[in-house]
Amino acid sequence: MKRLGLIVVGALALAAYLSLFVIYEGQRGIKVRFAAVLKDDAGKTEIFEPGLHFKVPFIDKVKVLDARIQTLDGEPDRFVTSEKKDLIVDSYVKWKIEHFDVYYLATGGGNKFSAENLLKQKVSDGLRNAFGTRTIAQIVSGERSELMDQALREASIKAKDIGIVLVDMRVKQIELPQAVRSSIYQRMRAERLAVAKEHRSKGKEKSEIIRADIDAKVAIMLANADSKARITRGDGDAQAAKIYADSYNQDPEFFSFLRSMDAYKKSFSSKSDIMVVKPDNEFFKYLKNPNAK
Repeated sequence: MKRLGLIVVGALALAAYLSLFVIYEGQRGIKVRFAAVLKDDAGKTEIFEPGLHFKVPFIDKVKVLDARIQTLDGEPDRFVTSEKKDLIVDSYVKWKIEHFDVYYLATGGGNKFSAENLLKQKVSDGLRNAFGTRTIAQIVSGERSELMDQALREASIKAKDIGIVLVDMRVKQIELPQAVRSSIYQRMRAERLAVAKEHRSKGKEKSEIIRADIDAKVAIMLANADSKARITRGDGDAQAAKIYADSYNQDPEFFSFLRSMDAYKKSFSSKSDIMVVKPDNEFFKYLKNPNAK
């Protein structure tokens, strides 16, 4: 009798243990009975909040779902812009479960792998539409936020079908495909070289204009200087001739004597100077006779 009582007590304890379940913080629970999700009196799926709850042992099963914000960070995908250019885009999405009953049914019993595959397709469709309406220049020149907002809105609408709400979406990196990257760079390089060549040509043209202008100004300045020099030299020669003439008119003989002395001084200034003249030449008349006329 005592043994039977122990068995009954043990069975009751086991039944009590199996009838209790705990939902921890950051989780939500759904009760399933005979593969059907249990609903409350209002006909809505009963979602169990964190805490201690009861179930019917061996009949009810509890599916625990993660209610926290999760990250979907898949492999980079290829998208086409409005100008039919391919881009390799690496992005990530922050998401969480909003309607647990819809999520449970849409993902085959709350399968996270299935949920991420479905969500990845919906996010990819949103990004594809956002990239398909913009050019590469628009994507990389400041419309990144608008593009992300558009993709987030479109993907959020489609994600409701699986009970998921999108919290945030971001693009980590945008690259050109390796197959076309080299050709794009070569085209950009050719365009930059053409622009540089045009600038060099314009600079050379301006330099030629400046050089020609400077040469013309220099030629004018040199011509003016030469003209002034000739005028000054002519004036000096005229004044010298006038002085010589005035001196000659005052005393022609004395003037002739001074000029002869200057000629002697210049002629005999060096010992290596040699003159071949007749002894009775007029050049030596003041050497032979200081009083000569």
